[in-house]
Amino acid sequence: MEAPIRRVMVYVDGTDESITAAEYSIALCAATGAELSAAFVVNTRALAELQKARIFLESEAADYQHDMEDDALRYLELVKSMASSKGLEAQTVVGRGNIHEEMRRIIAREHIDLLCIGEISHIRSRRDEMYDETDRTLRGVPCSVLVVRNPERVAQIFESMK
Repeated sequence: MEAPIRRVMVYVDGTDESITAAEYSIALCAATGAELSAAFVVNTRALAELQKARIFLESEAADYQHDMEDDALRYLELVKSMASSKGLEAQTVVGRGNIHEEMRRIIAREHIDLLCIGEISHIRSRRDEMYDETDRTLRGVPCSVLVVRNPERVAQIFESMK
């Protein structure tokens, strides 16, 4: 029988919830022998919309995108370090564009079996629901999705790993 989970990807966006998802993904991969990848998508579409609305000048948008690129690399390096501390290797991917569309492309290209994401923030309105990128990612990717909750329990699991 073929293993149902061979490749796991964790979506990292810099939130505490995404770091909890990374901890759980690392524990899951250690337990199942699955390969681990981490993805961060720089939301250049939102940045373009801010520039179009004249909230950012072109130079400000370029600076902000550079800062987001630096954040992506920093958070992905953190996941690699966390995995390494538990004896695992993590591949990393930086995407650029609309988050849910880019995650769909990355997951298809990387042949991911399971996407782990942090707990989704509470939706306060239909408008919020339409624009929540994590929720749109959850609904649109071509693989199974695991929403990681209970950060205290996940931290205990992660810390108990050798």
